[in-house]
Amino acid sequence: MELPFAEPWKMKVVEPLYRSSREQREQWMKDAGYNLFNLRSEQVFIDLLTDSGTGAMSQYQWSEIMLGDESYAGSSSFFKLENVIHDLFDMPYFLPTHQGRAAENVLFSALIKEGDVVPGNSHFDTTKGHIEYRRARAIDCTIDEACHTDEYHPFKGNIDLQKLEDVFKKYPKEKIPLCIITITCNTSGGQPVSMQNIGEVSSLCRKYGVLPIFDAARFAENAYFIKTREKEYTNKTIREIVKEMFSFVDGATMSSKKDAIVNIGGFIILRDKSVFQKASVFNIMYEGYLTYGGLAGRDLGALAQGLMEGTEFNYLEARIGQVAYLGKKLTEYNVPIQQPTGGHAVFVNAKEFLPNVTKEEYQAQTLAVELYLESGVRGVEIGTLMADRNPVTRENRYPTLELVRLAIPRRVYTNNHMDYVAAALANLWQRRNEIKKGFRIVSEAPILRHFTIKLERIG
Repeated sequence: MELPFAEPWKMKVVEPLYRSSREQREQWMKDAGYNLFNLRSEQVFIDLLTDSGTGAMSQYQWSEIMLGDESYAGSSSFFKLENVIHDLFDMPYFLPTHQGRAAENVLFSALIKEGDVVPGNSHFDTTKGHIEYRRARAIDCTIDEACHTDEYHPFKGNIDLQKLEDVFKKYPKEKIPLCIITITCNTSGGQPVSMQNIGEVSSLCRKYGVLPIFDAARFAENAYFIKTREKEYTNKTIREIVKEMFSFVDGATMSSKKDAIVNIGGFIILRDKSVFQKASVFNIMYEGYLTYGGLAGRDLGALAQGLMEGTEFNYLEARIGQVAYLGKKLTEYNVPIQQPTGGHAVFVNAKEFLPNVTKEEYQAQTLAVELYLESGVRGVEIGTLMADRNPVTRENRYPTLELVRLAIPRRVYTNNHMDYVAAALANLWQRRNEIKKGFRIVSEAPILRHFTIKLERIG
């Protein structure tokens, strides 16, 4: 008999979960203004809001917590992290930050000015927010296949080369400070970018004098997909693939709360000394001195160890395998999801799930709320609320995809938890035609509104 798959770790500490009643959840959701971000953590049974900073650290990472050097300048923990980053990514310049959006803030402060355009593949919310806050514009150049959730494509995160070149031809290079390649591409369903596409995008950027930059939050998961889906990389290690991926770009921003499996942290890596020097000024202004960047020394040490663990094939096989497991269960229940499943989450197609709810009443948010009320499971809307308003017209932007993201924390939940999530969505699917009304906005922030928005039910 062939031995079944088993996770390459065992549990040492557990955290109790509270099972609430439907009546409790109805009240909590109303009090939260139907915004899942406003719920208290103890009001949630299984929390799939995000995989950012929600993973379980290993015993080796916890040992680094005790070894942290808390010196303000020149901390040994910084140099430990610097050595790991140089070894993994082979880039000469490195700045620590307290998280990914801080890295974006620092780098974009150095590079982006009013009137610029920034092409890329489905910029995520904070990325687009930082661009538009500077009165610049993000241009999505993702391949069209990413919008066809029921069609298989191994690399739905790929950038369409013709769309990208059209941007390069339309605008002078002085107006295009960088091109962002998001690996994996969160907004399109956690979908990977192929090595071939990374190389082709890089060549096009070089041709037009534009900096290719990774949003590298899930770089290791992207490398796993390259290893398992591009046959010429089958026999390469994850770290060999990572080094080749990063050879094509001039820098990256990183939210270490994903593939480095820490609860806080981020960084910027760069090839160009002049860009590094510009970014260093903003790093000191916004984050702290160059050798701590908003982090404690213990966090730097845990991050260094997490980068090594996060680039182990056995770990990635278990992590991405659990995402695929949930996707398979949902498919068996006929729940429409983005196919194939991505690296960090399963994305449910809310347009197909709730055809009776109009886009003006926020289909994905309605489904996310209904899932919580049904089961205590918290997901997140990746749809119209997150797409925000057009910064000029202030009208809602209606994206092609209306998705509910079920982001799975690393090394936290068992497959029994995934079975529970799948059953809850199956129950909703069976009574989907009864759900006919969504929500209207009561109050919202002028940018990144989905984090703090307040809603009320219609009807």
